[in-house]
Amino acid sequence: MKILIASDSFKGSLSSKEICDIATDAITSVLPKANVMGIPLADGGEGTVEALVEATKGTYHNLNVIGPLGEEVSATYGILGDKHTAVIEMSSASGIMLVPSQRLNPLLTTSFGTGQLILDALKQDCRKIIMGIGGSATNDGGVGMLQALGYHFLDRNGVEIGYGGEFLDKIVTIDSANVSKDLMDVEFLVACDVDNPLTGHKGATYVYGPQKGGTPDRLETLEKGMTNYRQRIIEFLDKDVNDYPGAGAAGGMGAGLIAFLNAKTGSGFDMISETIQLEKIIEKENFDLIFTGEGQLNDQTLNGKLPYGISRLGKKYGVPVIAVVGSLSNGYEKMYDEGLTAAFSIMCYPMPLEEAIKNASELAFQTYQNIAKLL
Repeated sequence: MKILIASDSFKGSLSSKEICDIATDAITSVLPKANVMGIPLADGGEGTVEALVEATKGTYHNLNVIGPLGEEVSATYGILGDKHTAVIEMSSASGIMLVPSQRLNPLLTTSFGTGQLILDALKQDCRKIIMGIGGSATNDGGVGMLQALGYHFLDRNGVEIGYGGEFLDKIVTIDSANVSKDLMDVEFLVACDVDNPLTGHKGATYVYGPQKGGTPDRLETLEKGMTNYRQRIIEFLDKDVNDYPGAGAAGGMGAGLIAFLNAKTGSGFDMISETIQLEKIIEKENFDLIFTGEGQLNDQTLNGKLPYGISRLGKKYGVPVIAVVGSLSNGYEKMYDEGLTAAFSIMCYPMPLEEAIKNASELAFQTYQNIAKLL
C-alpha cells in the first residue's frame, strides 16, 4: 500500500514535519510493508518556512532583527533548494506571539523586522520571495517593513515618522530615493487567503485590530491613519490598492507589499503546492491513500485551507483522502462534497485544550495507528 502524508501543522503543538514522522511510525508499526511518503506542508501560515525548506532540501537562515515592540528578536527564514527563492513568515519577525498579551498595542507595533529579513534574502541573491503574512502583531500597513527597505515616510516638517500604526496619520510625503534598485527586480508572492480591503469596517483595522490589542479608541486612531496612508499611496504611486484581494491582510501588510513591491497575492495552498509540484507528485506516484489534517476542521477549511486543497486533488486523481485533525467543528461535513473520504479527531475522549496540546504526539500516534489497524 502506497500512502501520502500531507498535513498542515497543528498550531501550538505539532509541526507538519512532526506529524509526517508520527504518522509514518504509527502506520508502519501496523503495516510494516506500507510505502509511506511524508511531505510537510502549509498554506501560508505557521510552518510555511519549514514545509518549503524541508520539501525542497533548502536551508534555514537566522538573524537578529527589530521585533514588533522595537526590541531585538531572533528570527528565521528559509532559502529553497533552488538557492534563489526565499520563504519568509512575517510572524517570525513581527508576530503576535512575540508580544506579551499585556503589551499588545497596534499603535506601537512595527513590521520593521520583516523588512530586515527581506534585505538579508536579497544579500543571499534571492530574486523570488514567498511571503506568509499570518499571525502579525502589527497594524502599520507594512510601513515598518518599507522603512527597513529604504523608503522614507515624512511628516509635514520633512521628518521621518516613528514606528507603529500611531504614526500613519502623520505621513505627508514618501521618498524612495534610498531604495535599492535590485528590490524592483524581485518577484514577491504573498500567500494570503483573506480578501479584506485596507480600510473600512471590513478592513485591516476593524476586523483584525481587536485581536492585536486594539481598543475602540485605538481602532479609531488606527483607521484614521490607515485612511491617510491609502491617500498617500494614491498620490505617490498613482494607484489605489484599497480593494485589491488581500490588501487588508496582516494589518495592511498586504497593501504595502502590493503597492510598493508589486506583489501578487493568491491562495497559500496553491502557491506552496505549485512550488513543490505537489500535483505532479500525486499524479506520478499513484497513491492508494492520502492523509491530510490541520488543527481544526470546520466550515472555514473550505476557504482554500490545506485539507481543502488536498481533498480536491485526491478527488481529481481518484485517491481517498482521510483527515486526521486536532478537532472537528461546525460545518466540517461540507468537506465530503470536496473529495474528503473521512475525518478523525485525535481527541478520543473529552479533554481540555491544554491537555490535547500537551499530549498531541501520543494522541496523533494512537489515531493513525487505529486507522492503520482498520486498513
